[in-house]
Amino acid sequence: MNHCQVIHGHNVRAVVLGLCSCSPAVLSAASVSIVQQRKLHNGLIPKGKGGRSSSSGIAATVFGATGFLGRYVVNRLGRIGSQVVIPHRCDQYDIMYLRPMGDLGQIIFMEWDARDKDSIKRALEHSNVVINLVGREWETRNYHFEDVFVTIPQQIAKAAREAGITKFVHMSHLNADIRSPSKYLRNKAVGETAVRDEFPDAIIMKPSEIYGREDRFFNYYANMRWFGNAVPLIAMGKKTVKQPVHVVDVAKAIINAIRDPDANGKTFALVGPNRYLLHDLVEYIYAVTHRPFMPYPLPRPLYHLVAKFFAMNPFDPWTTPDKVDRFHITDMKYPELPGLEDLGITPSTVEQKAIEILRRHRRFRYLEADLDETKPAKTVNY
Repeated sequence: MNHCQVIHGHNVRAVVLGLCSCSPAVLSAASVSIVQQRKLHNGLIPKGKGGRSSSSGIAATVFGATGFLGRYVVNRLGRIGSQVVIPHRCDQYDIMYLRPMGDLGQIIFMEWDARDKDSIKRALEHSNVVINLVGREWETRNYHFEDVFVTIPQQIAKAAREAGITKFVHMSHLNADIRSPSKYLRNKAVGETAVRDEFPDAIIMKPSEIYGREDRFFNYYANMRWFGNAVPLIAMGKKTVKQPVHVVDVAKAIINAIRDPDANGKTFALVGPNRYLLHDLVEYIYAVTHRPFMPYPLPRPLYHLVAKFFAMNPFDPWTTPDKVDRFHITDMKYPELPGLEDLGITPSTVEQKAIEILRRHRRFRYLEADLDETKPAKTVNY
């Protein structure tokens, strides 16, 4: 038998012995073919029927995956069979809830330092998609809003461009504006420009206030019941219009944008289907929870003073003066920008999803109360 004949089977030693007896030309050809096979990792070849045990061809590094939106994005990536790299700064055992979201070995945790450029490069060197969800609602001594929303996204975008990555998704905010009274939103606007300069084909997502089970929007107002059901609102909330979007819709939008070859370089405005006065929206929150709603007008300077007291908490402040300003800014309209419908998503209404968020705020005797008993919130068109 010719030793250079291709051997089909599982005996690796026999294959090696067979190659050793071949001519140098055959050995060279064989080595080249082996190298070429190793260049394309089998995890990046789409295969299977699309479930979690298949392979979508997506190897994504998700910065900020340990946050509110991050868990939904990782879940969506995992259920279609993607490999997900999760850079984190916390203890690995604190984020074990993310591991079952993907098939065995598909969720990979990696420690990283946001100020270490080499650490960022290591986190995305084996990926073909990068998603930046890094964010924080309050500043700390180590990380100011400029660090979180400008410097870090800029470094991630630069590393992604240098690594040759073609899909980069950056999370901004609908009301990001350099003239905003909120420092949070001003830095979001600067971050958008910085990312676009570093990565011109970046996909920028601009969601309005996001609500979901673990949110800091609906739960923020529902938790005010601990202060005697009295809800402070600037101008009674009747000068602020909100258009909140459900967290699952935002996660779907990110996945669909990754899979859409025409999404590169676009900015998407992600909003819910209805606009509400803040007063009417908070009133609906309390109606769903079957608790008395007692709003009262609170001047902005006095509201800031109260918020500064809570902001002194060094761990997880319940509110801050900047958050007060951000929640009392009317959501902008961007009719020229594509939205959820352009990504094939029908946005969920507040009335459809409110119960799954707010049921835990009900008293025991109202736990199973029918949602139809609650009158829907009034909508506005301006």
